[in-house]
Amino acid sequence: MPLTLVTPPAEEPVSLNEAKLHLRVDFAEDDALITALITAARQAAETITGRQLVTARWKMTLDSFPGSALTSILAGQAFSLPGHAILLHKCPVQSIVSIQYLDTAGVLQTVPSSTYTSDLSCEPARLTPVFGQIWPVSLPQIAAVSVTFDTGYGAGASVPEGLKSWIKLRVGSLYAHREEVAVVSRGRVELLPFIDGLLDPYKVAFV
Repeated sequence: MPLTLVTPPAEEPVSLNEAKLHLRVDFAEDDALITALITAARQAAETITGRQLVTARWKMTLDSFPGSALTSILAGQAFSLPGHAILLHKCPVQSIVSIQYLDTAGVLQTVPSSTYTSDLSCEPARLTPVFGQIWPVSLPQIAAVSVTFDTGYGAGASVPEGLKSWIKLRVGSLYAHREEVAVVSRGRVELLPFIDGLLDPYKVAFV
């Protein structure tokens, strides 16, 4: 399900001062470099975890609404993934901004919020019609449905420390090793395994 960044985060989860403190850097000449490394490390963290760290707005595009399958919960279970649920693959979701679709006449419509419900505590978050409702009929063409939502932990200060610590460690590795290889003892050269991971946020998955 294609995801498009609508509004990027207003700040990074790790500030320049926090990163410099971790790196033990007390001069300003490398500020631009360190700032760029923070962004690269944050993008890598978000790709690996499937999370948005600082609040941002995303749009997920679908070709149609999911099929109308009734919720079925097996005995002894208290959770289900009904076939008509839309799953939002960017966590944690804060709120649903809108669900829009092209109707059969090709006119953009917005689904009334009173006709669907959301479970934002679930990861991924789930959207389904309320009881007695079904998803509307959309135009049978690609990218006919979109869901816009806000996701993230909030401001940078609200991001869990474990995620921020990982970013600092990755920034430290990138700052210490300016090339894709490292020269270790006795002149031995080793590839740095995390370098190619910086490309992961930009990979295209062809079905």
